[in-house]
Amino acid sequence: MINGLRLCGEEQAFSAMEAESGNALPPLFHEASPAQIDQACQCAAQAFNAYAQRDLPLRARFLRQIGDNILAIGDALIDRAMQETALPRGRIEGERARTIGQLNMFADVVERGEFLAPIIETALPERKPLPRPDLRQRQVALGPVAVFGASNFPLAFSVAGGDSASALAAGCPVVVKAHPAHPGTSEMVGQAIVDAVKQCQLPPGVFALLHGTSHHSGQALVSHPAIQAVGFTGSRNAGLALVRCAQQRQRPIPVYAEMSSINPLLLFPTALAQRSASIAQGYVDSLVLGTGQFCTNPGIALALDSPALENFCQLTAEALAQRPASTMLTPAIQRACQQNSEALAALSGVRLLGAGQPAATPHQTQAQVYLTDADTFLAQPAMQNEIFGPVSLLVRCQDEAVLQSVIETIEGQLTFTLQLNEPDYPLARTLLPHIEARTGRIIINGYPTGVDVGYAMVHGGPFPATSDARSTSVGATAIQRFLRPVCYQDFPTALLPYPLASHS
Repeated sequence: MINGLRLCGEEQAFSAMEAESGNALPPLFHEASPAQIDQACQCAAQAFNAYAQRDLPLRARFLRQIGDNILAIGDALIDRAMQETALPRGRIEGERARTIGQLNMFADVVERGEFLAPIIETALPERKPLPRPDLRQRQVALGPVAVFGASNFPLAFSVAGGDSASALAAGCPVVVKAHPAHPGTSEMVGQAIVDAVKQCQLPPGVFALLHGTSHHSGQALVSHPAIQAVGFTGSRNAGLALVRCAQQRQRPIPVYAEMSSINPLLLFPTALAQRSASIAQGYVDSLVLGTGQFCTNPGIALALDSPALENFCQLTAEALAQRPASTMLTPAIQRACQQNSEALAALSGVRLLGAGQPAATPHQTQAQVYLTDADTFLAQPAMQNEIFGPVSLLVRCQDEAVLQSVIETIEGQLTFTLQLNEPDYPLARTLLPHIEARTGRIIINGYPTGVDVGYAMVHGGPFPATSDARSTSVGATAIQRFLRPVCYQDFPTALLPYPLASHS
């Protein structure tokens, strides 16, 4: 969709796939050609100034209109997303509500105008040894943003998801590359945005939707000189490829890539001794949620060796054994999960702790938890590799010093969860500085899956969780990724932009 028109791509045709059966779904989609990518980016560049300078109430109305249009699609959107992803109706309906909620939240952010962050230092002509000029700063939009839809969230991290919503809220036109796993869902949502652009009488280049199954189209989009920033959620390899592409441009641009996280779950001794059953149940629930296809599923658990840990292991195995296998988003994701699980199982010093029920169909995956000791974990960095699916590794640590050593070797994470009781607080105080240095969100007595979309949320973290640890892809402050500061020195009041003139 470019300038509000659904243009048939000029490159290779492809079909959406029904996740359960692997059968093709109509209609055919086409890879965007280089000319169409260029057209979409050029239209976005032409729309930028007109869109960024529109008044904030109109921008807020536009965001709310997108949400209204998505809701108006009704069951057709839910049904198509279920076909393309094998996710249950309740999950898709909840994700639709989250998507609309994000749009409405950013509309509120825009209306308040606080994201412009005005700073005013009035002139001090009598200051010695030199006078101070009148200095005023505000945030302005970066320019057109390329957004990549995620495989695991066909709505909330896709065409109208958090990256698109925050970029549009900042005043940036958006060019979205739809994820090829759910092109039909993406088309429906894309049309809802196109309709909102027309309803709000905005320049048509404010939004474009492109399809593509190859890396070439994504790299061409990031390389285009009109694009000024990138929002991405996906694998580490794909994210780093986009970062390299953006840095090799004549004018490098920021890439906000949310990539790889195993979200450690730290089990403190007293908590395990007193709550083993509930923690084991919560651990398994979080692990298998969405067939393990959340970026926050607990891919690793850490605990001190003790009789309570032995009990926890038994309870975890029992809870896993009751969990049926379930269908993954795509056959490729299922194959990668199986291959990575087999690679983990083949490592020296690793054994299977417990498993869910076997797969009944070719695209299903069995939940699994493996067990190893700290020495083995420290000697084999490959154990930190993310396995996208319901697979986790429990690491047994001999003592507190070893536990701290393990934490200090862990890469950057989106989340780090602490299951603890009050007697565990002294150890927690010792470990917290090391944990804080490695994550964007620390959770006490909860589980990492489930990200509240609010004002204080951080969905980011040190590399490789994200390519920029200063940012979040969820929550109101996600808008800051697509803004930059500008200082206005000694401006006459008549030329000062909003909201700087109101403080004259």
